[in-house]
Amino acid sequence: MTTAAAPTAASPDSDPKAPAEHWWHRMQRGELPPPPVARLLGATIVRVDREAGELDVDYAPRADFANPAGGMQGGMLGAMLDDLTASLVDSTLAAGEAPATVSLNLSYLRPARITPMQGRARLMRRGRDVCHVSGELLQDGKVVASAVAVCSIIKLRAP
Repeated sequence: MTTAAAPTAASPDSDPKAPAEHWWHRMQRGELPPPPVARLLGATIVRVDREAGELDVDYAPRADFANPAGGMQGGMLGAMLDDLTASLVDSTLAAGEAPATVSLNLSYLRPARITPMQGRARLMRRGRDVCHVSGELLQDGKVVASAVAVCSIIKLRAP
């Protein structure tokens, strides 16, 4: 995703050298590179609306994401939906916090091709420690897969 390197632990309260801002926001400004998984999935953030709790991401699947029938392997769709939903949670976090996907319930609605797809995520509920997020992947305006994720918000510890 045009998203950033994995967060380094350290809360700004406990580490005077820790950034006062979450890595995701710094990545959005181009100060940090996207994480490796986002690059692997060909993810590019198109739009984020933190107030509305929405995130749109374009994905550019690679040819080696194909299953034996030539379509998109379901596990790669799952990885994209996990990336999409957790990234929306990431956009709401403070420095020293990270999302941990607790559950990801996937539904495959139609075969997906190895062509660009659009991801849309919506924050259904943002609690203090737990978030519920829905996500869907579309090709040609049709939903090919959807997910409901539950993410725990964890406090990172200094190394």
